[in-house]
Amino acid sequence: MHVHFIAIGGSAMHNLALALHKKGYIVTGSDDEIFEPSRSRLQACGLLPETRGWDPGRITSDLDAVILGMHAKADNPELLKAAGMGLRIFSYPEFLYEQSKNKQRVVIGGSHGKTTITAMILHVLRLAGLDCDYMVGAQLEGFEVMVRLTEEAPVMVIEGDEYLTSPTDPRPKFHLYKPDIALLSGVAWDHINVFPTFEQYVGQFEMFIRLISPGGTLIYCSEDEVLARICPGSRNDITFLPYQALPYEVHEGKTCALFGEERHPLQIFGRHNLMNLQGARLVCNRLGVTDPVFFEAIRSFKGASKRLEKVTETGGRVIFRDFAHAPSKVAATVQAVREQYPGRRLVACLELHTYSSLSREFLGHYRGTLDPPDVSIVYYNPHALMIKRLPEIGEDQVRDGFGKEGLEVFSDSKKLLSRLMQESMPGTVLLMMSSGDYDGVDIRDFGQRWAGLK
Repeated sequence: MHVHFIAIGGSAMHNLALALHKKGYIVTGSDDEIFEPSRSRLQACGLLPETRGWDPGRITSDLDAVILGMHAKADNPELLKAAGMGLRIFSYPEFLYEQSKNKQRVVIGGSHGKTTITAMILHVLRLAGLDCDYMVGAQLEGFEVMVRLTEEAPVMVIEGDEYLTSPTDPRPKFHLYKPDIALLSGVAWDHINVFPTFEQYVGQFEMFIRLISPGGTLIYCSEDEVLARICPGSRNDITFLPYQALPYEVHEGKTCALFGEERHPLQIFGRHNLMNLQGARLVCNRLGVTDPVFFEAIRSFKGASKRLEKVTETGGRVIFRDFAHAPSKVAATVQAVREQYPGRRLVACLELHTYSSLSREFLGHYRGTLDPPDVSIVYYNPHALMIKRLPEIGEDQVRDGFGKEGLEVFSDSKKLLSRLMQESMPGTVLLMMSSGDYDGVDIRDFGQRWAGLK
């Protein structure tokens, strides 16, 4: 098959392109901007477009399919030509479903924890020797790419995002996968630019439940108030499996999961991760993995990239980075680090980067999330507000939203890094949270300098 990608440079899109290339497809693509690491990875496989931009000449009658990425616009000239020629046009999730419709589909959804739970499942299945295809939203240790597609694997594990499908399809991505086994980790209002009310946002998860295959299974976190309300009894033709956080203990900075009579040492920590682990266990059970096999495998799980990831630890200093941006994620991450290092000085820094987090009306949802740290810092770039066409916000508005006395607010990344360097004394734990990159800061390089290694 010959498949053409419109906006091939995206994180998800370029991984799908690599997966199809590995499967033996002819893959071409276009984009008006391609950044690292997409650029190097596409180039290594001979898939990097020779020129930047859109060219209708790339759309030819020999194409078996066109895959449209979110970065493209509805009036993209290549898209318009493909539509005019009557070619088969797929969004990213539509094509994933097309590739997996004859497999058992496992879809992991929820406002938080999706990537970690998916990563846990894939880690265990690999060590248990169970073959599966997958799509996950982060680079995982031991996995070459974020998307794998084969003819042979009987199962596909998919991280199910509730954001829009494509520029021409406003459905949430996870509505297209029709899972046989579904997991919902929790519902906390996000993407307010798309779902302006909490009720609308919750409605997307109610629809997801309705789209589970008859005879399927829904695994859900019963500690979440919304899921506890909308899941039980919502269908009479599927199996419901509620879960809660697995009991655990923390001793001298090490976390052990408690299951039955056994203590299982882990490399991850935090109550939210023990919640994620319990959900992953139930999914793996449904796929035939026994509990002893699961816990033996999960001991070596270090987490997904940028998900409470330890960047550097030396000389009594440790720095973590985390993808947290929504209030519920920030609160869970901060609490996890505080619990893991109870006697240490904790410095937490959060970048406001998403549409929701930069909205004046939404800032109040962060109240209390940064209370536990000894030093709490919030950073935002005024240019990001301009790009998102949002009203300006002032430092006082940020302080009012978070409601923490002594909260430090920065809008200049150089001043922010200078301030963080003042907190590099031994015994300090630094937590940097963002779905962005603090305006191009290399966190690993900064971590080396912060820890005194450079």
